[in-house]
Amino acid sequence: MKPLIPAFAAAALLAMAPAIMHAHFKLVEPASWLIEDDRGDPQKAGPCGGSNADWGKPSFAVTQAAGGSTLHVKVQETIYHPGFYRVALAVNSPAELPPDPKATTVASERGPQSVSGEIMNPVQMPVLADGLFVHHERAATPFETDVTLPNINCKKCTLQVIQFMEQHGANNPGMYTYHHCAVVQITADAKKPIDAAWPKER
Repeated sequence: MKPLIPAFAAAALLAMAPAIMHAHFKLVEPASWLIEDDRGDPQKAGPCGGSNADWGKPSFAVTQAAGGSTLHVKVQETIYHPGFYRVALAVNSPAELPPDPKATTVASERGPQSVSGEIMNPVQMPVLADGLFVHHERAATPFETDVTLPNINCKKCTLQVIQFMEQHGANNPGMYTYHHCAVVQITADAKKPIDAAWPKER
């Protein structure tokens, strides 16, 4: 006879199931523009975090960077879910940030579930990097990379880091994407030409 799982253990597993479906991450570098808790919340709402119940408290953090140089990006996944990350930059307003990745979904008993998200290749302004840290297993260490900034002057650029989640139900808000942003002050390198493809600071 096969051993039976005690009722309390089965109930515990069922209680854990919804939590497994919700990925979370913290923006470690550059410093987030919102104060994040241990899981990185609030992060569901686009383009820069918050939720329907909590739009977040500003951290007032500003990261200094040189135009045409690299900026270190570091994220810590606090609750695992398969997917990938994208980094984008807005010069004058978060409204300049691109839409969240378009999702391919399948129907399920609980509603649509994400299968994959579109990855921009090659990337173009305002996306700096896409398809980062593609993973389908739990990561024990943070994800890290360097992205190259445009050579521009920008007193208050918005750097957005998002996570697209595969095998995930639709959130309200945010659908299949979690969002963080950072305020980055960029000073152009006078020895390099200004990147004319990017909007001018207003």
